[in-house]
Amino acid sequence: MKTILPPQVITPSDVSVFLAGTIDMGNSADWQQKFINQANVEENLKDVIVFNPRRASWDHSWTQSIENIQFSEQVNWELDAMENADVILLFLEGNSKSPISMMELGLFADSGKLIVCCEDGFWRKGNVDIVCKRKGIDQYQTLDQLSTAVISKLKKLVGVKAK
Repeated sequence: MKTILPPQVITPSDVSVFLAGTIDMGNSADWQQKFINQANVEENLKDVIVFNPRRASWDHSWTQSIENIQFSEQVNWELDAMENADVILLFLEGNSKSPISMMELGLFADSGKLIVCCEDGFWRKGNVDIVCKRKGIDQYQTLDQLSTAVISKLKKLVGVKAK
């Protein structure tokens, strides 16, 4: 797998996944790397692109404004990556708020790309459950279950695109 981090240029690929979900300004567990490690074991996923929004050079002092070049670049990178991705993995950690992830759920609920895990304890789990049920979005109870489902979907996509 090849991981693309912001602000790296997003390149077209045969199969790609965006890792949406809890980051909490960099304070949450690095579940993105856990997913990448699990997926890297799969030989037939070596050409899959992973769009990981967890920016190594994030600066918490950046003003969250459209006029701030770095902030605007980050948000646009994430939106471009989600639009380009074949699959959007959305993980909502139970002890987080994740308002941007909630917005991403709304933006891409009709895309057919989302696969979701909303852990017990998430402050708006009921809302997430209802949106997923209403929109027919596959939902899992744990990050491990979500990762397994996403890896399975990526394998199928690689197989289809290889033909």
